[in-house]
Amino acid sequence: MALARQVLCVSAFLWLPLARAEPIRYSVAEEAESGSVVGELAEDAGLTPAQLSARRARLLSEDGRQHFRLERASGRLVVAGRLDREELCAQSATCMLPFELLLSNPLQFFRVEVIVKDINDHSPVFPEDQVSFKILETSEIGSRFPLEVARDLDIGSNTVQAYNISPENENFSVSHGTGISGKKYLELVLEKPLDREEQEQMSFLVVALDGGSPPRTGTTKVNIRILDVNDNAPKFTQEVYIGRVLENAPEGSVVLTVLATDPDEGVNGNISYQLSIAMGQTDLAFVIDPINGEIKLTKPLDFEAAEVHELSVRATDGGGLSAICKVLVEVVDVNDNAPELVVSSFSSPLPENTVPGTVVALFTVRDRDSGANGKISCALEDQLFFSLRPAYKNYYELVTVSALDREETPQYMLRVTAADAGSPALTTTQTFTVDISDVNDNAPVFNQTSYTMYVRENNVATVFVGAVSAADADVGLNAKVTYWLAAEQGPERAWCSCISVNSENGHVFVLRPLDYEHLRQSEVTVSASDAGSPPLRANVTVRLVVLDENDNAPLVLYPAQESSPASSELVPVSAEAGYLISKVVAVDADSGQNSWLSYHLLRATDPGLFSVGLQSGEVRLRRPVTERDSVKQKLLVLVRDNGQPPLSATAALSALLLKDFSDVRLPQGSPATEDQDASLTTYLILALVFVSLLFLISTAVLLARKVCRRKELKAGHVLYAADTLQSGLADAAAAGTLPRPYCYEISLTTGSGNSEFRFLKPILPSLPPQHCAVGQGPDEEQDFPAVPVSTEDMASDNAGTLSAGQFNALSFN
Repeated sequence: MALARQVLCVSAFLWLPLARAEPIRYSVAEEAESGSVVGELAEDAGLTPAQLSARRARLLSEDGRQHFRLERASGRLVVAGRLDREELCAQSATCMLPFELLLSNPLQFFRVEVIVKDINDHSPVFPEDQVSFKILETSEIGSRFPLEVARDLDIGSNTVQAYNISPENENFSVSHGTGISGKKYLELVLEKPLDREEQEQMSFLVVALDGGSPPRTGTTKVNIRILDVNDNAPKFTQEVYIGRVLENAPEGSVVLTVLATDPDEGVNGNISYQLSIAMGQTDLAFVIDPINGEIKLTKPLDFEAAEVHELSVRATDGGGLSAICKVLVEVVDVNDNAPELVVSSFSSPLPENTVPGTVVALFTVRDRDSGANGKISCALEDQLFFSLRPAYKNYYELVTVSALDREETPQYMLRVTAADAGSPALTTTQTFTVDISDVNDNAPVFNQTSYTMYVRENNVATVFVGAVSAADADVGLNAKVTYWLAAEQGPERAWCSCISVNSENGHVFVLRPLDYEHLRQSEVTVSASDAGSPPLRANVTVRLVVLDENDNAPLVLYPAQESSPASSELVPVSAEAGYLISKVVAVDADSGQNSWLSYHLLRATDPGLFSVGLQSGEVRLRRPVTERDSVKQKLLVLVRDNGQPPLSATAALSALLLKDFSDVRLPQGSPATEDQDASLTTYLILALVFVSLLFLISTAVLLARKVCRRKELKAGHVLYAADTLQSGLADAAAAGTLPRPYCYEISLTTGSGNSEFRFLKPILPSLPPQHCAVGQGPDEEQDFPAVPVSTEDMASDNAGTLSAGQFNALSFN
């Protein structure tokens, strides 16, 4: 696999500034109880117990086994478990357990070496429980018969120091020592001649004693059979045989061949070979051919388990004489062990705001092979955000080299490959899965820069009008978005408190019905905030546009409809077609096409006489006035808007067709009529108050009043004061409703069904200036005040002449 970047293992000497120059050494006796104090490690390292905790002190050993424990509270190094020197170091003269004290922030190492002292906890052991000899009775005094030495797993003075025979035997003694080659030997020495006829066989124990206090012993039983003459023992060609075998050699491979010779003839010269199992080996990996002395493998060897195997081979002739040689089998290392990567610490997840240079993982690499097969190089796959750097000896740190962004890459798969220098090279890959934890570094973002929502007026309460939506690139609580209306609003904005936003989903509601005529649009600011710490937020403007509904009927401004009695417009009978009588003025509070008004003549006394402008509302004569036209004309104008459905209003108009306004006379009013009107008012008030109790009485009173009214109309006549009529005409002229500067005289007769106007000669000179008004021309728009005249109150026989001041008191029904 091609690697874009490689980080090679370098020598530990490059990082010696991180470690103490001299190691800290302690000693402890084997088999010490767990928790036994080895030494004051914090004090010897120049540290305080508080620093041990603050800097996360921990012990790291090369083999991964923890024989000792660091008490951070006291700074003491104590035994973590049972220590067996023989198991840890076998027969090594010195049993040293090295490890490192690792400190963080900053990274620092202390080399610690603990020597395990031997105690006398093992007894001497002979390779064989009993040994048999066949000795010729002719053996000379001083003849020596070799025995396998006893082995003691202890070392120094605690190993085997002496041998003796028990019970004492006068024929034999034991001799032990070290040969020229350094090999220890043990021999039976014949002290007194043997006599087979006296004693054919004998047995005794050879006892081995170590130098412990108290001493420990081991025994082997010696059985001796006395034979007739066989005076030559076998003899090996070498005292020590050395063989070399590859650790991956297959089962059955020949390691080497031993050879012993015996000058005797016959049975006494026939030699057989026997392999002895060395002490401490329960499953021998070798076997010897008893005839030819070939030593073969019974199973594959492992260089990492044992580099040298020590064997003992006994050669025995047919006469019982024997010899022993030593065989050393050296195992040749092959690259059969891939590098091992042991992680000491690993941090995941990692916050995305981690600064470059942060240590993510600390690990060590090792290879159980030796030589080039044990040299290791480490490499990290192509990464822009992480790198490897050597720390101390075979320790490496995985560190960040640039800023991280969870939103871009939430997880990194870091593959570290350790390769040895063997041929072919063996590799080990360790994958570090580094999750990047989120920090609140992204504010919510709305999906629009602004929102425009529409609602029709007269909406129902809590109507849904739209939704705002914001997304946050973070995760978890940092991405949980909450919406609300911002409290501050600009003074230039039309703000409506009727708008609400759902905090969970951003739905916007209008809480109450709106009126387009009062509020046409409103702007609010909606804020979106995440749940991070500290929270981040964003704002967006929401514009609510109220759509108009046709909910307002046209309102007639002129003529005023609430006036009573209704006003009448004065029209001269000489007016031509197109003469402007009046103009209906109306407005509509709605907007757009809902406020477009059209005017229609709904009803009239003579529909053919009048026309109404569709858009202007102007009431004009459609044709000239004739004698056949009624003097009093009533018109009902319909004002309709353009909404769906359309709404309308009506305007009632009255018009008086007059021939001459110059000399108007009316009979004097009757006091009886005024009294009758006052009585009618009293009756109406009483009827309204006591309607539930006096219904029948009210009905009778109304009938009686009607009868009385008819009688009064037949016998009475209407009189109006001259000054009253004169004042009315002056007011009309001042209002600009008379087309010419005339004063008029009206003559009325009692019993007449129609009211007639007679144009008289102008009387302007006889009137005061304030009683005559200069009107507008006939072609200009004129607004006439209503002139009420009652035909029933007009006198038929005596035509009264009304002055200009009395004209305003006329009433026509």
